[in-house]
Amino acid sequence: MAPSSGSVHPSRYLALFGVLMAVVFALVFFTGDKSPEPKLGIDLEGGTRVTLTARTPDGSAPSKDSLEQAQQIITTRVDGLGVAGSEVLIDGDNLVITVPGDDSSQARTLGQTARLFIRPVISATQPSAGQPSAGQPSAGQPSAGQPAAGQPSAGTEATPTGDAPAAETPAPAGDAVPQGRPFPAQDPSTVDTSPASPAPGDPAATQTLDPAATATDDPAAPSATGTEAEQAADQITEAKALRQSEDPQVQQVASATIDCNAPDPLQGNDDPALPLVACSTDGTSVYLLGPSIIDGQQIADASSGFNSQQSRHEVSLTFDSSGSNTWAQFTGSNIGKQAAFTLDSKVVSAPQIQGATPAGSATSITGQFTAQSASELANTLKYGSLPLSFASSEAETVSATLGLASLEAGLLAGAIGLVLVLVYCLVYYRALGFLTALSLILAGLMVYGILVLLGRWINFTLDLAGIAGLIIGIGMTADSFVVFFERIKDEIREGRSFRSAVPRGWTRARKTILSGNAVSFIAAAVLYALAAGQVQGFAFTLGLTTILDVLVVFLVTWPLVNLASRSKFWSKPGVNGLGAVAEIAQERRRAAARTTAGKAAANASTKGA
Repeated sequence: MAPSSGSVHPSRYLALFGVLMAVVFALVFFTGDKSPEPKLGIDLEGGTRVTLTARTPDGSAPSKDSLEQAQQIITTRVDGLGVAGSEVLIDGDNLVITVPGDDSSQARTLGQTARLFIRPVISATQPSAGQPSAGQPSAGQPSAGQPAAGQPSAGTEATPTGDAPAAETPAPAGDAVPQGRPFPAQDPSTVDTSPASPAPGDPAATQTLDPAATATDDPAAPSATGTEAEQAADQITEAKALRQSEDPQVQQVASATIDCNAPDPLQGNDDPALPLVACSTDGTSVYLLGPSIIDGQQIADASSGFNSQQSRHEVSLTFDSSGSNTWAQFTGSNIGKQAAFTLDSKVVSAPQIQGATPAGSATSITGQFTAQSASELANTLKYGSLPLSFASSEAETVSATLGLASLEAGLLAGAIGLVLVLVYCLVYYRALGFLTALSLILAGLMVYGILVLLGRWINFTLDLAGIAGLIIGIGMTADSFVVFFERIKDEIREGRSFRSAVPRGWTRARKTILSGNAVSFIAAAVLYALAAGQVQGFAFTLGLTTILDVLVVFLVTWPLVNLASRSKFWSKPGVNGLGAVAEIAQERRRAAARTTAGKAAANASTKGA
């Protein structure tokens, strides 16, 4: 790897580095978004931090394994969404998601439980007249287009600001036009949209359920006693008793009393083996659903796309062999009926089955998707459902002001340090200090270009810890120059000229340089593997600059010094700053000559005697 003094001309190494530099900056300015700026982390750019509190059906504390599995799944979702610089950390019974940038919706949707089931639709109704509709949210509740934090956003459409539109008769969830897909759109006339209330005089009309088995007016309202975990468990139990009952009378009461705009205590905790009363994600329909026929765990792959023929976004699912066979049998025997896709206890889409789906074929979820909501839903389903149900207990916007102030202070400190290093090199090494400055500038430019490209290709973001790693790494590059120059001085002290000392000094110095950089890179790699969050950013940039240190020393510094040693101007002791070392070498030669002459005279006098 190391160049020798006689094999390849030093200018070829400089040319190779120039080609690499040209390629890097050509990619920076002529590919991708062509923005010559690296991506910044949350401490420099600002962003959103969401705290998710784990909920279990029995109110017990979540296990460590479940939290770690949820952390891994959400981290995979982050990677699937391409959210750069995000962190997912465990804090007690909570998961803390940090996402840089202005779009906080990504951070909020990453914690979706994503328990998907496919259930047969028994009946579909509109919300009861006594309940607020999607276009008329109750006080303190979000509109249908703005789901509460923690609720899935797929299938909802934001209501424009201004005058609120009048409540309309909702269209069925699967309002697509048939295009040969597995279950094209339903005909609204085939869906029972009449309220499922009992007839007058029916005992069910005046039936009062056991309070212990019914939900309160506000299922999300905490009870007056017990811990938060116990309250959450009680709410889930009450919601299950009402909305997952097998008693038709209880099902009718649940359909008539469910509030589609209130936070859902059952979110992600419904029992797939029991019926379910659930709202659509836009709050315009209430469904009575049968037990699940397919679990979301049977999804082999999921992707989003735009159907140009239908002019809408949709999510495409592929099941594993067992799920595919089940779906084929179900669609073949239920033509004309509806199948509901429920995500976290809400109905995302409920299209009508108009033909059997062959085993192995893809299935589409349709709804009022945007490109972003379809992509988020596909990513969530693709990477698995969480082992726990989470509630968004806290969401805050992180300002970049403090981070920018720290950045300015860090860059100022780094600049002062580098200037002092250059001043020292200029004073101590004279003109060789200019070669040090040139090498550091080229190293800095190469690092900057690579950081820009890494931001585009792998969504690498630069934060304060990463900048600290860069400054340390560039300082180590200066150390390599010092090792090389001191080896040259050692050779000159032994009596060699500047021209002959450079290749011999390089042969000795490159081993030390490679050894030092190897130790630094191993330390950075181990730190990156064992650490998390910003510490990983520090280790990554430290390892990157360590590799570039070797590249710059071998392709820039060594060739430049070699060329300088062949120049009469640079070989002058007053120019290269090696005059004092050369004088020491001359003094040693004179002392050696005097010693030799003295020994010769002593030997001659001994012989004469």
